[in-house]
Amino acid sequence: MEEVSLFDTASRSVKPLLASDGKELKFYACGPTVYGPAHIGNFRTFVVQDLLVRVWQRAGGKVRHVRNLTDVDDKTIRGAREAKQKLKNFTQGWTDLFWKDGQDLRLQKPTQEPRATEFIPKQMALVEKLVQGGHAYEAEGSVYFRVKSFAAYGKLSRLDEREVKEGASGRADSDEYAREQAADFVLWKAYKEEDGEVFWESPWGKGRPGWHLECSAMAMEILGETIDLHGGGADLIFPHHENEIAQCEAATGKAFVRHWFHVSHLLVENRKMSKSLGNLYTLDDVTSRGWDSSDLRLVLLSGHYRQPLNFSWETMKAVRHGRERLGRLRLCLEEACKGKKGEGWGSFQPAWDALREDLETPKALGALYTAVGELEQQQKKGFSLSEAAKELSGLDLILDVFGISPSLEQEVQAPEEMQSLAKARSAARLAKDWKESDRLRDELANHGWEVRDAAGSWRLVQKPRTT
Repeated sequence: MEEVSLFDTASRSVKPLLASDGKELKFYACGPTVYGPAHIGNFRTFVVQDLLVRVWQRAGGKVRHVRNLTDVDDKTIRGAREAKQKLKNFTQGWTDLFWKDGQDLRLQKPTQEPRATEFIPKQMALVEKLVQGGHAYEAEGSVYFRVKSFAAYGKLSRLDEREVKEGASGRADSDEYAREQAADFVLWKAYKEEDGEVFWESPWGKGRPGWHLECSAMAMEILGETIDLHGGGADLIFPHHENEIAQCEAATGKAFVRHWFHVSHLLVENRKMSKSLGNLYTLDDVTSRGWDSSDLRLVLLSGHYRQPLNFSWETMKAVRHGRERLGRLRLCLEEACKGKKGEGWGSFQPAWDALREDLETPKALGALYTAVGELEQQQKKGFSLSEAAKELSGLDLILDVFGISPSLEQEVQAPEEMQSLAKARSAARLAKDWKESDRLRDELANHGWEVRDAAGSWRLVQKPRTT
């Protein structure tokens, strides 16, 4: 297969991505906590992970992609209680929405999608092993990982032990006072009254697993004690992934992960996403404004995954224009090749090469649209059957790897009022009344319509809302 390289968070270097058994890449990705709708920042990570899987597969590799569902933690329990639903029913509703959004964003289904509640016995067994090895201790019904027992703690995030402060151990729990040290983190949480019916019997009494424990147990049970690739948002480096390493390696004595893959955060209009700012957008928020899910997917891939990405409605507008160019070019190539099948990447080879080099999406998109521009010029001279077939093959290959569809503007019947305005504008243009023509054009734009002039005629195109 062709080589695919990727930045490794642990070594802070770009290196070849490898399947340790030479056959199948074992990839574990931290999935959503299903207590509400996933927002577009969450989906940036999942879309980038999907791109990596597509690149690996197109390069000739096989992958076993495991992405978990966190269906028991403080947030899901609180959400179920407030909704007056059983935990299983509550989380299933949000899981269904996540699946729907993922399908709309063209996320390929992972090989397996385990739920934390399905692996409780394995989680308890891992805790018992850590207790027996002196890496964990029980206190008032909860069990904590003893960080000082694991000398390599902090190696992923390069966190010096002196920097580990109170509260840095992750999702807070009210019984933290029982810990031996501030850095120790919870493996098993003792039952509290607010947990209601959500608990499991364990050697330490009624309780439930800690968030960090869930992923460790699922990853090792499904993929083995050492996995090839582990990924998630950059916010998970510490403490979540740091704690996973400690749990797994303390229990097995083996390296847990060979390659770490993290995706940076998303900004909205150069501001951090938050409910208070009203910019915590979901896929539904985006599509309800008239945008296509492929527009959003391409925006989420427009910046390099290791750098923060700024989402804006103007970027969505630029991406839509780009997809329309792709659609027009594809239609032209399809007509020119007259059904002849082509092979290879053609002019799109540089875009493919860029993706194999640490998912360099800005470079790949630059190469993609450079090729589009050159082919648009060649279109004026005409394509031979073999040229058109080869270029159509390359275009379809790169679109498939990106997971996007080209866009052809859909004709939408404009309301009579809008058609009347457009006719009046056309009449004003014929009369060379440019002031009135511009006024009518602006009025149409205020109603969300753009008038396109062409060789003695015109048509109306409905535009997405950008605010």
